Amino acid sequence: MKSKFSTAWKSSIRPRKQRKYVYNAPLHLRAGQLHVHLSKELRQKYGVRALRVRVGDTVKVSRGTHKGKEGKVERIEMKRCRVIVDKVEVKKLQGGVAKYPLQPSNLLLTGLAHDKRRFPVKKEEKKQ
Repeated sequence: MKSKFSTAWKSSIRPRKQRKYVYNAPLHLRAGQLHVHLSKELRQKYGVRALRVRVGDTVKVSRGTHKGKEGKVERIEMKRCRVIVDKVEVKKLQGGVAKYPLQPSNLLLTGLAHDKRRFPVKKEEKKQ
């Protein structure tokens, strides 16, 4: 099996090939893997089911040991496809605290950071 990423690859039933595709994907395709579902209120407001998570967004953890915690996104690790949230931490054995990386599929967007490029204003709306 080749180790490089191939754009000619279509699909496979084999889990190892699915994982290989994800691990070797270039950064511009990994951005699609960083999409997070929106809350019901935001889904009705914007008419979109999922958006790419950005720094400054407010998210709620919906799976795992930190389920129910809510906080702002501090950092996004594109290489590992992980999201770092400010209030999600783990206690270390030496007594310190470490940030816990989360998978985007286990998050729910509850608030969006203000960004004029995320939802650009259409020309028709500008005139009114």
